[in-house]
Amino acid sequence: MHFQVYQVSLEGIRSLRQPLVKIRTCDPKLFGHIREAASSVPMNIAEGHRRSGKDRPYHFCVAAGSAAEVRSALEVLEAWGDLEARENAPALKLLDRVLAMLWKLTK
Repeated sequence: MHFQVYQVSLEGIRSLRQPLVKIRTCDPKLFGHIREAASSVPMNIAEGHRRSGKDRPYHFCVAAGSAAEVRSALEVLEAWGDLEARENAPALKLLDRVLAMLWKLTK
């Protein structure tokens, strides 16, 4: 799929690989939650991309909600001291980009 927001969301998942290794050991429950929410982002983008009418923006909104959830989880882990800001920076930057792109798709 060459839908740009979809590609950026996959980059976001790739940027989570290293932080998730650390998260898996310090907070296994949050690891699963982040992984599930992060996976939801491109899957809902793909589904929305193939829809029309009111279904289309709905799936983009769900993807945005999941992206915001992942972003929040990373910030919480940083606040607890489980992740450093430098470890979060690449993923947060990509999540912000995805959120901005999804915002435009829902308006």
